[in-house]
Amino acid sequence: MTTAAAEHRTVAGGFTDRVLGVAPDGWDAPAPVAGWVARDVVRHLVEWFPGFLKAGSGIDLPHGPSADEDPVAAWTVHSDAVQALLDDPATASRTLTNRHLGELPLDLAIDRFYTSDVFMHTWDLARATGQDEKLDPVRCAALLEGMLPMDEVLRASGQYGPRVEVADDADVQTRLLAFIGRTP
Repeated sequence: MTTAAAEHRTVAGGFTDRVLGVAPDGWDAPAPVAGWVARDVVRHLVEWFPGFLKAGSGIDLPHGPSADEDPVAAWTVHSDAVQALLDDPATASRTLTNRHLGELPLDLAIDRFYTSDVFMHTWDLARATGQDEKLDPVRCAALLEGMLPMDEVLRASGQYGPRVEVADDADVQTRLLAFIGRTP
């Protein structure tokens, strides 16, 4: 079984590769999320998670520059801070409490809600900036399998767009992206 720290290291590494691959003039390219540009993908990840973490566990992550100022540094500072948290042996004994989720081990909460978000948004950043869009099919399958039973709850959250219809024999990445409302 992969640890949350190892999973984040791999997934965040893939996202980091895409961040580093954005041309200096590519940060304002339209992203697949309506109304977003490439830098908004980074902004989303570096802005929502610190508040979620602080509210649920009292942990205050270090902050880098804004995604407007320097999206590469914003991501790097943020990603390094999350990795340090997951690598810290004390994290294994911490919990995150959320009124919608209840109480979860902190590393599991990070893996389930944040690392999976980084994974899915890797495609958004790649698509926006003309980079490699291929995602790990094993991770795609695991995410899709876990999300399918929660379809109604996920749609009601407002965090996912309407499901996009794709062919029954579409590959697992296409099915995952369509499930979360992207047009692959």
